[in-house]
Amino acid sequence: MQLDLRKLLEKYKNGEISADEIEKKIREDKILFVKEHAVVDLERDFRCGIPEVILGEGKKDEQVLDIIDELLSKRRKIIVTRIKRTLVKKLQRRFTDRYEISFNDIARICVIKDKKFKEKKGKTVIGVITAGTSDIPVAEEARIIIEELGFRTIKAYDVGVAGLHRLLDPLREMIERDVKIFVVAAGREGTLPGLVASMVDGVVIGVPVSTGYGYGGKGVAALKAMLQSCASIAVVNIDAGFVAGVLAVKIAKIIDV
Repeated sequence: MQLDLRKLLEKYKNGEISADEIEKKIREDKILFVKEHAVVDLERDFRCGIPEVILGEGKKDEQVLDIIDELLSKRRKIIVTRIKRTLVKKLQRRFTDRYEISFNDIARICVIKDKKFKEKKGKTVIGVITAGTSDIPVAEEARIIIEELGFRTIKAYDVGVAGLHRLLDPLREMIERDVKIFVVAAGREGTLPGLVASMVDGVVIGVPVSTGYGYGGKGVAALKAMLQSCASIAVVNIDAGFVAGVLAVKIAKIIDV
C-alpha cells in the first residue's frame, strides 16, 4: 500500500508511533529492489506527483512480471507502457483472479489494479487531437496515460491540414467545454499543433509522430516544424505520447488547485 505520510504524522502526534518507526516506514517505502534487474522508485508520486510507470519495451517478459509481482505488494494500481500482447496474456493468467487487467492494443498500455480500487477524476478536461489516422497510436498513448492519471479527455482524430474543415466542429466542442490543454499529434510536416495554438486560449503540446517518408521522414520534419512554429507551443520528442500525457496531467493539476 502507498505510504500515507499525513496519517503517520497524525499517529506520531497522538503518541501511537515513534519517530524511529516513522523513519523505518519511510525507508521501506522509498525504493523497491526487484531481484537483480530493477530498482523501483516508490516515492516518485509523492515527490513528483506522477507514479513510476513501467516501460515494457526492451525488458524481458520475466523481468516485467517480477516487477509487477513485487510492486503489487506496495501499490493498488500499476501502469505498463509499450507492452507486447503476448506478455499481457501472461499477466492475465497470473493476476486475473485478484486484479482487474485492462489492455489498450492501439496504445500498447496495460493497467493492473485492485478490483476494489476507486479513483477520483479531476475537473480539468484535456483535448487530444491527431492530424491523421496513422498518428492515433501515439495520441492514444497520451490519452490513456491522462485518463489513468486522473483526468478526462475529449478526442478528435484524423482532422489534419489536408482537410482543415474537419477540425472546426471538434475544436468548437472543445472550446465550449472549456478545454485549456491540448495534446496534438502530427506526423509528416507537423503543421497541426501550431495551427491549433493559433485558434485556442490554452496550452498546446505538440507530439511529432514518426509517420512520413523520404526526406525529413520518420518524424524529423514534424519535429523541426513544431520547434519552428510561429504560434507558441510546447514540443516533446518523436512518438513521445507518454511524455505528452504526463505533461498535460501536471498542468491540469495546477489548474485544478
